[in-house]
Amino acid sequence: MHNFNAGPSILPSTVLEAAAQAIRNFNGSGLSLLEIGHRTKLFEPVMQEARQLVRELMQLHPDQEVLFLHGGASTQFMQVPMNLLPSNGKAAYTDTGIWSAKAIKEATHFGTVEIAGSAKDGGYREIPKTLEMDPTAQYFHLTTNETVHGLQWQQLPLNVEVPLVADMSSDVLSRTLPFDRFGLIYAGAQKNMGAAGVNLVVVNKNLLGKADRRIPTMMDYREHIREASMINTPPVFAVYVALLTLRWVKEQGGIPEMEKRSRQRSQLLYETLDACPVFECPVNAADRSRMNAVFTIKDSRIEEAFANRCAAEGMIGIKGHRSVGGFRVSLYNALPLESVVALTNLMKEFARQHG
Repeated sequence: MHNFNAGPSILPSTVLEAAAQAIRNFNGSGLSLLEIGHRTKLFEPVMQEARQLVRELMQLHPDQEVLFLHGGASTQFMQVPMNLLPSNGKAAYTDTGIWSAKAIKEATHFGTVEIAGSAKDGGYREIPKTLEMDPTAQYFHLTTNETVHGLQWQQLPLNVEVPLVADMSSDVLSRTLPFDRFGLIYAGAQKNMGAAGVNLVVVNKNLLGKADRRIPTMMDYREHIREASMINTPPVFAVYVALLTLRWVKEQGGIPEMEKRSRQRSQLLYETLDACPVFECPVNAADRSRMNAVFTIKDSRIEEAFANRCAAEGMIGIKGHRSVGGFRVSLYNALPLESVVALTNLMKEFARQHG
């Protein structure tokens, strides 16, 4: 099987094996991971190590707190402005696809949202080349990679004068970035960092406590910081799978090695797309995602034939998002290069047959 699912997505085989063992017998305790208490000597080290590995891999500074929270990135669409945006304040957002648009919609419930740059009018085919931002904005939000339209910020606007907030759900840990420059980072784990059910948040604690509203305990980052991500029962299995994945990333060589492999996978796929006239990638070449490559077949009459051929060869998850159609190949950290080689060989053969 070649797993190109957009999320939940492929995990390293060693992670799957260790997670399966933990369900049967966690660390030799005779108990399943699913039946141990979270405030015990069995699980507390899991949370501690997971948070520390994030800090180590991202090279964070002391003011940046690492949290593992319930809910996916969609919860953060409202939790970020709830904590950072005063009711009379404004935030700057970029609109580069479906997920950033959802984040914008939720933020409008808490204050004024100004669009600093948008790719919407161009059909989300390229990253905005200019940004217009009010220097009084409380923060600037962007989605670093858009899974549906296959857009990625290859050069992040790190020189902005307001705190930078980023949804890194689909490219976290895949490339070297100055993570210490961000005011807040959030990422659902189920693409590059583990299983569905837990959300990573990295937040500069100096940004907190400035919103002029009462924040429910479970939504208040400060409360989660005080309780080390364990106000209530955390999603223990998802946190453990994240820990296993973080260990795997470190063992493989860390984020620099993940970036090297990501470039190899995406370069091979895009070179094949560009060399086969039967396929077409609608995204501006400079803004193509190294995580999610989207493309169409120029002759729609043979789309089904291509999909069937992929299925016959054990290639899973290549159907495009329901809102845009076409095809999408997700190239997350755990995907072996061999899977991309197999797909590109199939694409070349299909192009020869239908060119």
